Amino acid sequence: MRMLPLHHQSLSLVISFCLSITFVASFAVSQVQATESKKPNILLISIDDLNDWTSSLGGHPQAKTPNIDRLADRGTLFSNAHCQSPVCNPSRASMLTGRHPHTSGIYFLSPDLKQSPVLEDLDTLPERFAKHGYQTMAAGKIFHTGDKRFFQEYGGNMGGFGPRPKEKISQPHGHPLWDWGAFPESDDLMPDFNIAQWASTKLKSIPAESDKPFFMGVGFYRPHVPMFAPKKWFDLFPRNQIQIPLVNDKDRNDLSEYAIALTNENHVSPEHAWVKSAGQWEHAVQSYLASVAFADYCLGIVLDALDQSPHKDNTIVVLFADHGFHLGEKQRWAKRTIWEDGTRVPLIVVDNRYSPKQISSKPAQLLDVFPTLLELADLPNDQSQEGKSLVPLMKDPQADWSHIALSSFGKGNFAVRSERYRFIQYLDGSEEFYDHANDPHEWNNLINKKKLTEVIEQHRKRLPANQADVLPGNSTGHKAYQAASRFVNE
Repeated sequence: MRMLPLHHQSLSLVISFCLSITFVASFAVSQVQATESKKPNILLISIDDLNDWTSSLGGHPQAKTPNIDRLADRGTLFSNAHCQSPVCNPSRASMLTGRHPHTSGIYFLSPDLKQSPVLEDLDTLPERFAKHGYQTMAAGKIFHTGDKRFFQEYGGNMGGFGPRPKEKISQPHGHPLWDWGAFPESDDLMPDFNIAQWASTKLKSIPAESDKPFFMGVGFYRPHVPMFAPKKWFDLFPRNQIQIPLVNDKDRNDLSEYAIALTNENHVSPEHAWVKSAGQWEHAVQSYLASVAFADYCLGIVLDALDQSPHKDNTIVVLFADHGFHLGEKQRWAKRTIWEDGTRVPLIVVDNRYSPKQISSKPAQLLDVFPTLLELADLPNDQSQEGKSLVPLMKDPQADWSHIALSSFGKGNFAVRSERYRFIQYLDGSEEFYDHANDPHEWNNLINKKKLTEVIEQHRKRLPANQADVLPGNSTGHKAYQAASRFVNE
């Protein structure tokens, strides 16, 4: 066999070595690029009708929400976050399309978002992510109705607001859903428990090397009425130790007749006077706290599954509630008000690329979730969105922030929330102004304080110049809005 000269052999070895180094370097670069280009997963979690009664927000001293709190410790808690409408349908339609109710005309519980000419051809949040290669899936309540339309895979509502006893427990009259008490016997009979189990199974079954990132929606139904949960959750809050919300009986003396009518007439929730006279106030508060604690437990099942999955370090988590809830404050029950108790919601965004345990008191909106997730996932910005990305506040929770939170309940009824103040203007022209630094309960309407004229005008200028008409419907909101209209132009 003919041998190569020694210098040729040396040259051959050098070339082979260089080629090996080049291959290794190229492989390393390609791996880094693959890692950098891998999109984060999205886990969007909704808790229906949850107000600020969480430990981290301090809305009620007896609230027990360890899992909401541990999620807040992982990311940024927006402590001054507000819905765009204090009703399920318009709030969710707004957040999931990036359009205000006064743009879409959907102010109340009906019509469906696809019946709005403005929204019918728009991508919803999960549909936008699906167009960018995400595998979308959900169970429970993310949209108000018809979630199956918007996700590639829908696991079902697992029974929705059920189950219910044959006879009502606490409120014998009124709407079938308006009831509260210990029911049923065990967690596994509750839809939310089964929704959590569905999400847990999914999170653990999706392989780490999946070709597509996932967008998963998990929508819990409690503490929405009926405020039912198994007895063990009630046992956490003994009825004889319940602290009811602070209420000022003269609170509504400085409000217009229109404001009182809009928030009290033709509603399906019980009247505050009845709740008191029936001796049910403590029981209803106990039921809400128990329902919140149960929903928090279900959240914990999902978070535990995420932590045990291969997706823990590459999943953005957003937790939100669709609106607030009154439990006697301002002598009101339920939602459908643009006061603080009606609009303030928990909002937490967790992304491991940003610092944990952050709290921002800057005004944030549910409308901001869509553009925030687009930016975090490095997807194209959508200039038609009416919200603002919250990423600047995730970088610096106290950054300069000129934006406000805007909420509405019907055309002409708006609340402007800044970092310190709430300004309200109603269809009849009446107004309210509250200083949260000195009046967190909104008991003192300061609209006529001359020293506040300039700051009030600054808030008034934030009202929208153009407002869509209310789209037709026969919901509770439509009826209340119509009933209050008799005080307009009187």
